Amino acid sequence: MTAFDEMLGSAASALLEGRLHDPFSLLGPHRSGDTLVVRTFQPGAEAVSLLARDTGEPIGALDEVAPGVFTGSPSRDTAYLLRISWPGGVEQETEDPYAFGTVLGDLDLHLFAEGRHLELARVFGAQPRVLDDVPGVAFSVWAPNARRVSVVGDFNNWDGRRHPMRLRHSAGVWELFVPRLGPGTRYKFEVAGADGSIVQKADPCARQTEPPPATGSVVAPPPDYRWTDEDWMEERARRHAPDAPISVYEVHAGSWMLADGEGQRTLDWAGLTDKLIPYVADMGFTHVELLPIMEHPFGGSWGYQPLSQFAPSARFGRPEDFAGFVDACHRAGIGVILDWVPAHFPTDAHGLARFDGTHLYEHADPREGFHQDWNTLIYNLGRREVSGFLLASAVWWLETFHVDGLRVDAVASMLYRDYSRNAGEWVPNVHGGRENLESVDFLKAMNGIVADRCPGAVTIAEESTAWPGVTAPLADGGLGFGYKWNMGWMHDTLTYIERDPVHRRWHHGELSFPMVYAYSEKYLLPISHDEVVHGKGSLWNKMPGDRWRKFANLRAYLAFMWTHPGKKLLFMGCELAMEQEWNHDESLPWGLLDSPEHAAVQRLVRDLNRLYAAEPALHARDCEPGGFRWLTADDAENSVYAFVRSGGDGAPLAVALNLTPEPQRDYRIGLPHGGAWREVLNSDAAHYGGANIGNGGVVTADGGGMHDQPHSAAITLPPLGAILLRHEGATA
Repeated sequence: MTAFDEMLGSAASALLEGRLHDPFSLLGPHRSGDTLVVRTFQPGAEAVSLLARDTGEPIGALDEVAPGVFTGSPSRDTAYLLRISWPGGVEQETEDPYAFGTVLGDLDLHLFAEGRHLELARVFGAQPRVLDDVPGVAFSVWAPNARRVSVVGDFNNWDGRRHPMRLRHSAGVWELFVPRLGPGTRYKFEVAGADGSIVQKADPCARQTEPPPATGSVVAPPPDYRWTDEDWMEERARRHAPDAPISVYEVHAGSWMLADGEGQRTLDWAGLTDKLIPYVADMGFTHVELLPIMEHPFGGSWGYQPLSQFAPSARFGRPEDFAGFVDACHRAGIGVILDWVPAHFPTDAHGLARFDGTHLYEHADPREGFHQDWNTLIYNLGRREVSGFLLASAVWWLETFHVDGLRVDAVASMLYRDYSRNAGEWVPNVHGGRENLESVDFLKAMNGIVADRCPGAVTIAEESTAWPGVTAPLADGGLGFGYKWNMGWMHDTLTYIERDPVHRRWHHGELSFPMVYAYSEKYLLPISHDEVVHGKGSLWNKMPGDRWRKFANLRAYLAFMWTHPGKKLLFMGCELAMEQEWNHDESLPWGLLDSPEHAAVQRLVRDLNRLYAAEPALHARDCEPGGFRWLTADDAENSVYAFVRSGGDGAPLAVALNLTPEPQRDYRIGLPHGGAWREVLNSDAAHYGGANIGNGGVVTADGGGMHDQPHSAAITLPPLGAILLRHEGATA
């Protein structure tokens, strides 16, 4: 036996055992002197022969030299087909995957290795392509430390020996073109890891997945959708400006409303288009924000543990269906914001964890790589390929699906190395500090790329600390976000409003304190899903007292939120005054609207949205201190607050709240202008389920100055209520 025969035998043995590192060294066409030799691995085949690809004529039979390994030479040197005879008389004709050249170009590999390939979903993963006039699918996946990677699926009985891939050493990327496959093919990558494991992994760059609980990836072309939102895309920057009204309806798509009848319980994208979009438009919200819709294995994570950063969840339909939903939102004048999670990912075996038998996407040291709060793994953003993977995901949603913004989840956990860790449980940065410098660089890069490539799109940070400059421009050293969730406002105001009114006088500063930092960032005021789960109760149930007081408190609190500086976000169901906390396995209790008192709260939210959008004073100077002035913030004895909002070209509005259950009559407040002030909203109006205690139309500012204002008026403040007065005519 020659050395070549020994080498060939060793390679065949490795192939049979599923450990062949370089399949192209054995399989496909090879030259032996002047002779062309073809080898193919077809375990279970009865016979294999060659056909000329251009004519279909037989050009040679192959001999089985090892179990499933067939070899031989064609009678003429030409492109060939394999004719495979399977038991039962089944004949298959196909091109040889190992007769094709490389799939990825050198530039693609270089950009990927540098973390600068922002078109990953259009190049990596599973791409329907035509190579050498042959249609098929080009597969590629990053697994630099794997001993072998194969693509598996229904087309090869999920047998990892059948389609081992070629390693492109320069970038650690494995690739293979499999002819005659196309969209709809289910697949995974079988990875023989550096640790000796053999695991079938979902494609990190998949554009489509099987519906959970199945975990396979699905071959899909880039969504082919004909958009109709050119006008929206051109003007959306104006809709996201600091002086624009932004009111966001936060939605968990799987539980907003369940479908009628048998079968699928959740609405798909078509159902959400038919039902959710008209509802959001009628309620006056400017945007809908979806809890993460990227594919995720565990529904109980509400999407916050995603494994497919490029694939809309198959729970709701195809990627094209999601594009249609976004387009329909834009036609209805509604922006779409997606929750996006670059902080961490779940440990599921089919996912990113130890992808090639090493800590590839995550940090190896659990002090950096394991999130104790969520039992998830933390992305190693210091690795260029990982940060590039996530940057490409951000761009994918914004560009491919015309999404208008990304709300970036858990930013605080990204910024601090000691987030939720005790001493000794975290690793300092290179300077010995607690700041996560790699995350800072990543977030700045993301915001810079979004600003450059996605005009008019907005990014929003869920960031709960006092990290400076979250919404400051990159040029000024900031992180570059458009807005930041004002978690302090949410905490302080809910702490106050949950108190019994008899105790509020002792905590008067809790409701007014958020104005101390109201302009330190460009803020969005969130009453989000996090406030109505895990035993926290519904927003309605946070309110103290009997049913009357709960409803009155809730109406007053919502009026305060909509008139306070900052953009707005309300989680679905809060507008229904849900009495039970949110359950992701159940629909919102739409039957509550049969009750007049619940329907009245919904009506109030609708009117607040319309008033907020119509009155420049309530939004034009949301992000600058000149648009707000306290009239009284120190009347603790009566639990009364009053302030003026102004801005834009609209009239100023005065807002007054009485947060005790006793009405205040002839309560005098200072006002900046004399003359008529019309009551444009009263949370105690009968229309909203109240007792109709108020001012009945117009209040006249005809008194002397007070509260550092030149004029004053005596007003009636309803119990546990809020009133809004618009100036309609100055006298001096």
